[in-house]
Amino acid sequence: MFSKNFASFFPDNSFQETLSMQQETQQDLIDNPSPRCPVALVLDTSGSMDGAPIQALNAGAQLFIEEVKEHDLARWSVDLAVYTAGGQAQCLQEFIGIEQIGGIAPMQASGQTPLGTAVGMALHDLEARKQAYRDNGVPYYQPWLVIISDGSPTDSWQEAAQRARQLAEKRKLVSLPVGVDGADLRILSQFSNKPAVALQGLKFAEFFQWLSASMARVSASTSSDASVALPSMNSWGSI
Repeated sequence: MFSKNFASFFPDNSFQETLSMQQETQQDLIDNPSPRCPVALVLDTSGSMDGAPIQALNAGAQLFIEEVKEHDLARWSVDLAVYTAGGQAQCLQEFIGIEQIGGIAPMQASGQTPLGTAVGMALHDLEARKQAYRDNGVPYYQPWLVIISDGSPTDSWQEAAQRARQLAEKRKLVSLPVGVDGADLRILSQFSNKPAVALQGLKFAEFFQWLSASMARVSASTSSDASVALPSMNSWGSI
């Protein structure tokens, strides 16, 4: 199977290298026809996450990649993209097979929380990724949108929240908003058809372990349309 390690989630602004990555992604869809589960992580890296929260978030995201890659099926099925909302919205990693991601450069906390913009970017890229699957005849599971925030959006977020919620209501998206201590759970809940989950303390490791276990169950399901019983959230969250 096609494989290449990328050193970090930092964006590459070179046109030629961006084109090369797009070609590599296209080749991956050809070489690896496993059913895919696209996962978009939208992470709050605003100034209020500085210190222990951003450190725990960095460690948890790295753990997620490592644990998924240890699973025989999930390592070839999970496609990951990462977005941050800290000062400005950024795509740190475009969609690519998680097997091809070598590691993470530490994310830094700064600025306000343009969460609506970051979610909008993620939803746009999820649609493009699904189209790439269809163009290449690759089956895919219901996409996941994971939003983690310790506050509330500081930009115009209502349109992105409505889009995410509508897709979730139509069973075209699993939208999982997670609130760190201090988060406005009422606003975060508007990004999904289900209530936002409150993270217990800084249990990012436990959350990302749960997420990797969930990806293992999804990738092991017999049909891309099948409902999957997910692990309990009791180890990290509460509603």
